[in-house]
Amino acid sequence: MTGTTIKRDLRTGRSLWADSPGLGVPVRSLTAAISVDVAVVGAGISGAFMAHELSKDHSVAVLDRRAPLMGSTVASTALLQWEIDLPLTTLAKKIGAVNARRAYLRSRRAVDALKRIVAEERIVCGLKNKSSLYLAGDAYGHRALEAEAQDRAEIGLESRYLDAAALREQFGVERTGAIVSSGSASGDPARLAAALLRRAHARGARIWSPVEVMQAVSDPDGVTLLTDTDHAVRAKSVVFCCGYEFPKSIPTPGADVISTWAMASKPRQRCPAWLRDMLVWEASDPYLYLRMGGDGRLIVGGEDEASATAHQDKAKLKQKQKVLSAKLRRLLPDTAFEIDYGWAGAFGESATGLPSIGPIESMDHTWAVMGFGGNGITYSVIASEIVAAEIRGERDADADLYKV
Repeated sequence: MTGTTIKRDLRTGRSLWADSPGLGVPVRSLTAAISVDVAVVGAGISGAFMAHELSKDHSVAVLDRRAPLMGSTVASTALLQWEIDLPLTTLAKKIGAVNARRAYLRSRRAVDALKRIVAEERIVCGLKNKSSLYLAGDAYGHRALEAEAQDRAEIGLESRYLDAAALREQFGVERTGAIVSSGSASGDPARLAAALLRRAHARGARIWSPVEVMQAVSDPDGVTLLTDTDHAVRAKSVVFCCGYEFPKSIPTPGADVISTWAMASKPRQRCPAWLRDMLVWEASDPYLYLRMGGDGRLIVGGEDEASATAHQDKAKLKQKQKVLSAKLRRLLPDTAFEIDYGWAGAFGESATGLPSIGPIESMDHTWAVMGFGGNGITYSVIASEIVAAEIRGERDADADLYKV
């Protein structure tokens, strides 16, 4: 048996977050069969939000073939945005105007929910409120962004359009236009995931690692997970939160795994004062994005390639760092950037920029969470809300937007 999910090398290089303090998570070895209400497969950020939510009402086991957090979570750059990869105007052409608006508004609420969880649970993860600066580029020019800002404002999303002159005056950036939006955030994804798992553990959830699920068998009463430890896990419900290692039994039409690159500077780099409160990204393909960390590090990423394995090439990591550095210098010539960390990772994207969240049709009592798009952490919040409601026998009004 080869396992229930596709295996991938998810990252290369050294992530900034791998050196974060406070990543300890209580872990157990599976030395006997166990039975729980819900088994969550995956101990990254999606599994952490899921375990945090489900452990309020259920006994929970979290299983991972790796150590907790050590998949795609530490490769994230943690731009906690409500803005979706596809603009509202473009998404409306794909799924209809009503559904596109619902998706954007749900994403906006999810960021608020994330901030609320961090505050209520007193999680220390460097969370900081940020606005977003979305720059015109070769994919969407200034006219498209002006229409986008208007459509967003009409449904109550805090966005305003800046023309070239206003953009130059307020930010010193030379582009044909931009959208400024409020309500986003940034933080340390590894510390956030670790804290969520610890909170779930305090409520009785247990994290088992390393444990690989080799087979899942459902019956009318639940699911039996056969593992590489020779000990089974019996659960009334199972949720696969495996990031970009998709469950093999689930078709993923219109979805691809690609490669992306990121780097972080040394602390306290010279940069414009406004950058400390702003996430910056551009409407280009390939695109550039950047933000400032709490210690004055500049975190820069992008340069995606349509390859599921290109991120494994260490020579390409060096090449991409040079490209990203050059783009940064062109955009913000007075900003200093001395590289301290560089990493690359697998990244899932879908035709709509929306995730897949929902029951697995071929197997009773199971759900899959596949966080496509650049809003992985935001989508993890949404997934925990939708799946928890369904396990309770309730219905989330937006579940149809993310149907697997």
